[in-house]
Formats: sequence, structure tokens, C-alpha cells
Amino acid sequence: MRTKGIDSVTFNLLAYLVIIAISIVCMFPFLLIISGSLTDNESIIRDGYHLIPDVFSLTAYKAVLTYPEKVLRAYGVTIFVTVVGTVLGLFMMTMAGYVLQRKDFKYRNKLSFYIYFTTLFGGGLVPWYIMITKYLQLTDTYAALIFPGLMSPFLIILMRSFIKSSIPEELTECSKIDGANDFTIYYRVVLPLAMPGIATVGLFLALHYWNSWFSTSLFINDQNKYELQYFLYNIINTAAAVSSLGISTGATMSQEIPTESTKLAMAIIVTGPILFLYPFVQRFFVKGLTIGAVKG
Repeated sequence: MRTKGIDSVTFNLLAYLVIIAISIVCMFPFLLIISGSLTDNESIIRDGYHLIPDVFSLTAYKAVLTYPEKVLRAYGVTIFVTVVGTVLGLFMMTMAGYVLQRKDFKYRNKLSFYIYFTTLFGGGLVPWYIMITKYLQLTDTYAALIFPGLMSPFLIILMRSFIKSSIPEELTECSKIDGANDFTIYYRVVLPLAMPGIATVGLFLALHYWNSWFSTSLFINDQNKYELQYFLYNIINTAAAVSSLGISTGATMSQEIPTESTKLAMAIIVTGPILFLYPFVQRFFVKGLTIGAVKG
């Protein structure tokens, strides 16, 4: 018994050490980004990146926040698109997942194959662009930023598998016997029991919308409707272009634009809200990915 106790303590100690080491490795790039964003640009170019800033400077954040009202407006657009897109996407994909796992829906296998087929073959960028701009006429609208990401084949399949494995069919049958219709079963039975799966799919959706910039580059011409990612992308491209122009002409303007540290400051500004969101959905996220993996 004593030997088993010693082995258990040794195993736990090694496990904790390994987890701590992996955590440090995972945190290292993020700490390096924070340090680089607070380092003078010339110091980064001359000496490279360090965990502790050699020459402390807030120039990168000042460059990004030169026009704070524009940054706040871009933040507002991104938050609006993320919230609306996530809510609508969850509503549509949870309904799709619930319907596709119903055994009394005879077309479920055909529709599931059709949804899966789209993950293997797609129409391409040009037909997609023509559909959004010419036929749907969504250019310069928030719908152009929300509509393309509402339905994801992978997330629909994930939601379907979660509902099928975690919600017993007998529960829905009992609800029918009690007089509940399909929408009542979906709203009062399926949604409350599917919260871990909903949190998982919601996190994927929120990350997709928050990190989106490609749709803005294609469909948005009005700068007041730029998402945060694309707005900051324009800033760094402008800084790089001016810096290159300054170097080629011998001007001192290139020294005033902290291109390297600005990139890191942008990363901090963009990823900050998502880092604060993740701890609130982490327990649902892990459960949503693992439930149904083992049966018995």
C-alpha cells in the first residue's frame, strides 16, 4: 500500500511538472508579444525580441490609437457583427442539428450528406462574390459581414452529434405525449440540455466573426463600417508603405513609424476581449467537445 502511495505521488508530481512546463511554453509567445508591444521599435530592429523590454516605449499604442474615435467605431462594428452573427448562427445551427438527428425526419440522411458534401467541394471565391454583390446586393451593409458565416457545415455536424449523444430520444417522446409541439420541445427541452454544445459552437462562431477581415476587404467600401481587424490591417499597411517610402527617399519619416512594435500592439488590442471571454465558457467548451466521445 505504501508503494502504491509513493507511485501515485510521484505520478502526480511528474504530471504537474509536465503541465506547468507546457503552460510556460504556451504562454511564452504571448508574453513575448506583450513585451514587444511595449518596446521601442528601433530596439526591436537592432536587438530583436526579449521577454523584458530593453527600451520601454508606448509609441506603438500611440500610433494605433492616433484616432481613438475610429478605433472605437471599428470596435463597435466588430462587437455588433460578432454578437448578432453568433446569436443568429446559434439559432439556425441548433435548429438544424435538432432536426437532422430526429429519426422521424426521413430526409435527414440526404440533407446531412448534402451539408457534408459542401465541406469537400465549393463554388469558389468568384461565384460567392457575385452572389453577395450582384444578386443579394449586400455591398456596404452589415449583412455582408454577418450572412456568409451564419451556417458552418462543421458546426452543424458538431451540434447534431452533440444533441444526438446527450439528449435521450425518450425525453422528446415523453414531451410529445404531454402535448408539446416540436418548437416547444426545441425551446424548453433541447436548448437547456444542450448548453455545453451551444457554448462550444458559440465560441467557434464568436472567434470566426471577431477575427474576420476578409469579408470587409471584399464587400465594404465605407470606412465607418470597417471591422477592427481590417481597420488595424490598413494601419499597419499604411505604416509599412510610408516607412518604405521614407527609407527609399532618405527621409526621417520612416523612423517615426514603429512598424514592428505596432504589429504586436495590434495583436494585443485585437485578442484582449476574446481572452477575457474564454474563461467564462471554458468549462462548457471542454464538456461540449468530450461529451459523447465515450459511451457505456
